Amino acid sequence: MASIPLTFLFKDDGAVPNNALPMLVYRGGVDLAGNVEPERAIERAFADNGWGQGVWRDGIFPYVHYHSMIHEVLGIARGRAKVRFGGNRGEELDLGPGDVAVLPAGTGHQKLWGSPDLMVIGGYPPEGTYNLCRGSKNEHAKALETIPQVPVPASDPVGGKDGALPRLWAS
Repeated sequence: MASIPLTFLFKDDGAVPNNALPMLVYRGGVDLAGNVEPERAIERAFADNGWGQGVWRDGIFPYVHYHSMIHEVLGIARGRAKVRFGGNRGEELDLGPGDVAVLPAGTGHQKLWGSPDLMVIGGYPPEGTYNLCRGSKNEHAKALETIPQVPVPASDPVGGKDGALPRLWAS
């Protein structure tokens, strides 16, 4: 059973719509102790829990952005990062190896700082369409229409069907 996540709610700031659903952060959500291939461990956890769509290895963009048509999960495999979630007036969090952030569609995020060895594993649930929004008025207006249409996933990327997400994101 996965740990209980921290939850964060962000209001629409006029540029980033955010979401009425809480962002979830699992500190040490994927146990990487002694793991020489932390990237694979996180990818496997996401895939085993139904969040293996479009999995990628990279960093986090250094500018505010969000996805209005899909939810996203970010897992830190290596290094550390300071990330602001929720837009320019959001919450700054320090993330390290094994930490997992689950962002409901519309949640702003931006890397403020990252260690040279930072490696992030990202993924998506099977429902939704990837898009990248940077906060223009036109994007914001359209996002207010699309975000409520993004289906709630059947499982949590850390805890699976018995994880916190299905309960915390229930409508």
